[in-house]
Amino acid sequence: MHIYFLLIRIAAIFGHKKAQKMVRGQKDSWEQLQRIRLGREQNGEQWIWCHVSSVGEFEQARPILERLRDRRDAGATSPKVLLTFFSPSGYEMRKGYDKVDMVTYLPFATRRNARRMLDMVAPQQTLFIKYEFWPAYLNELKKRNIPTYIIAAIFRKNQLFFRPWGRWYLNLLRCFTRLYVQDEASRDLLNRYHIANVSVAGDTRFDRVTRIAAESKDIPLAQMFKNYANPLDTDAHPAVVIVAGSTWQPDEQLLARYLRERTDVKLILVPHEIHEERLHSVFQQFEGRLVRYTRASERNIGQCRVLLLDTMGMLSSIYKYADVAYVGGGFGAGIHNTIEAAVWGVPVLFGPKYRKFREAEGLIQAGASFSVKDYEEFRDRMDEAIANRQTMGQAARQYVQSELGATEKIYKQIF
Repeated sequence: MHIYFLLIRIAAIFGHKKAQKMVRGQKDSWEQLQRIRLGREQNGEQWIWCHVSSVGEFEQARPILERLRDRRDAGATSPKVLLTFFSPSGYEMRKGYDKVDMVTYLPFATRRNARRMLDMVAPQQTLFIKYEFWPAYLNELKKRNIPTYIIAAIFRKNQLFFRPWGRWYLNLLRCFTRLYVQDEASRDLLNRYHIANVSVAGDTRFDRVTRIAAESKDIPLAQMFKNYANPLDTDAHPAVVIVAGSTWQPDEQLLARYLRERTDVKLILVPHEIHEERLHSVFQQFEGRLVRYTRASERNIGQCRVLLLDTMGMLSSIYKYADVAYVGGGFGAGIHNTIEAAVWGVPVLFGPKYRKFREAEGLIQAGASFSVKDYEEFRDRMDEAIANRQTMGQAARQYVQSELGATEKIYKQIF
């Protein structure tokens, strides 16, 4: 670990932007944690500590954090909440999150830092989300008998814990007061290694996306785009609309080719990155047959087949305008969030790298999704999803509904 953190500092010296943010964030975090110490010593404040890696894990923590804030807003006595991030991208996106009392970077996980940080915060309880296993912190928390939980965890036989050379890492799991896992397979695997303090609670993201959908706002330009007849459709029927979210270039290549072949289809495209260089690449891929959301109007939105979202924060709501959804990332590191599309009751397609995502496998098993590995499969499966969008969409909605309730299960047991 020391070598890893040293390499981050060296990278920062040589101008690596992400590393520089992490190193600056480390300094700032100690100043913030000192304020917690002063509040405890002067005012008797008590704290709960929640740690996430990045944005995805934050979304899993969020329903629990908001449940805690709801309790305090209702007048109940409740500790303050500290939220820490490891990832600069996660911290930068959520540093203004107002449902907790402080947001900081996690100090680099050395034994010295762990002791110093826990001396300052002295949390009443600690929550880790999904895949966060920092030995220095977990061992120190156990030594101090601080109740420590992991939420929405998922375990597979090929993980380091269960390798012959990873047994030392397996012992870290014994530091948790209780492990809340997503599925029975994870519990059974842990039980085989004599870890019995395990509860199957599910994934809190299902509660989160359902709440987002219930609170979503209408997007008039998107509705207008959907209602307009396709400019290439001589029968002037409203077009079938694909909403493609968190896309990368390989995803967009499939989509652009498909639109050239099916003139009755329109596309709302939400790239994973929206800086100008990236948007220019998208413009070239679709040969200019698009309008950017920030430049769309009643006059021009009916003249294009692609609406390009070049703003942040709209994806979860834009899926409501889909007949079929496509979720990007499956030709790279792994697919993005499929359930924020499925909650709207639409079929969901994605690339081949989905095996680490339980919800994607669940959607396929429910008959609500397809995975595709090349253009021919994409074309055939997209055609099938469009033709059967009502049946597949209902299956998607039912699957999401069947997975609700993790937040309340965990909250009641811990708090």
